[in-house]
Amino acid sequence: MPRVNLQALVALGLFLCSLGIARMVNNITAGKWPGAHVWVVYLRMLLGFVFTGAIVLGFYSFMGKVVLF
Repeated sequence: MPRVNLQALVALGLFLCSLGIARMVNNITAGKWPGAHVWVVYLRMLLGFVFTGAIVLGFYSFMGKVVLF
């Protein structure tokens, strides 16, 4: 399997991880899950990094550039 395809799969995995983190933030904010404001801030920062990584790896995968492996 080409390295660009593996990079695209990692980008998809990061995007799915960001969806899970966004759901966690939503559930904590709505009060369905226990958590404090500090956890929401931490998860939103993590969400920013994970989503940015997914966008960058996906963009470079579409361009055919290998930056991860």
